[in-house]
Amino acid sequence: MAQDPDHRPVEPTETATARAGPAVVLVEPQLGENIGMVARAMANFGLIDLRLVNPRDGWPSEKARAAASSADHVIDAVRLYDSVETAVADVMYLLATTARPRDSYKPVRGPETAAREMRARSAAGQKVGMLFGRERYGLSNAEVGLADEIVTFPVDPAFASLNIAQAVLLMSYSWRAAGAEDATVPRFAAPEAPPAEKADLYRLLDHLETSLSRTGYFHPPEKRDAMVQNLRTMLTKAGFTEPEVRTLRGVLRAFDYEMGERGRSGRESTG
Repeated sequence: MAQDPDHRPVEPTETATARAGPAVVLVEPQLGENIGMVARAMANFGLIDLRLVNPRDGWPSEKARAAASSADHVIDAVRLYDSVETAVADVMYLLATTARPRDSYKPVRGPETAAREMRARSAAGQKVGMLFGRERYGLSNAEVGLADEIVTFPVDPAFASLNIAQAVLLMSYSWRAAGAEDATVPRFAAPEAPPAEKADLYRLLDHLETSLSRTGYFHPPEKRDAMVQNLRTMLTKAGFTEPEVRTLRGVLRAFDYEMGERGRSGRESTG
């Protein structure tokens, strides 16, 4: 961090702008050195919002600070979470990054178009975020299912492996470059109602799963996980607004009430 003539720390000039930029979420990162290199890559392109989900070696990490190469303002601002869901609770548009496309119903973008979409949504007041997976095997299918869209990198299929700092560097550069483009042509029309935050959407999904369980929908039991994943993939792709999520929760509560009434009536008739 820079210092003024009196040797007091001075925040980088773009810190306020960076805080409004995308959240960078690392899922179960293993090495402090890798986290530090991610922080350095973010600082190179003006980002500061780094969130860690269950870092293997704990936090804080002196190895991370050393590898950050003076990106102390990013390291000092790190926030810790115990799940992906809590890490992205305030996010309205979430991208899951992968080295190669996956079989999925979700839209797939390249880094450039993904960054332009994030820029436009951020300008419309939406919090945006990017998920990055573990060093060894990336994101699970369930974690990818929590995102709105997928970002994949145009790497050589014969050598598709990217380390986590490289992936963050590519997306941070794309974010920065998108901000330098001509912004006279709108790319995203903000809806009248804001998109739902992920915390609200995930509560809807949990509510739906619980309600369907009561009806015996998940049958046979061994297919439950796949059925849940399919539902989450479809519903996260829909892009619900906050009022729409509230309405759907109300619909589920009505069904829950009706199912409860039927259950009570059945017990009374046989009593």
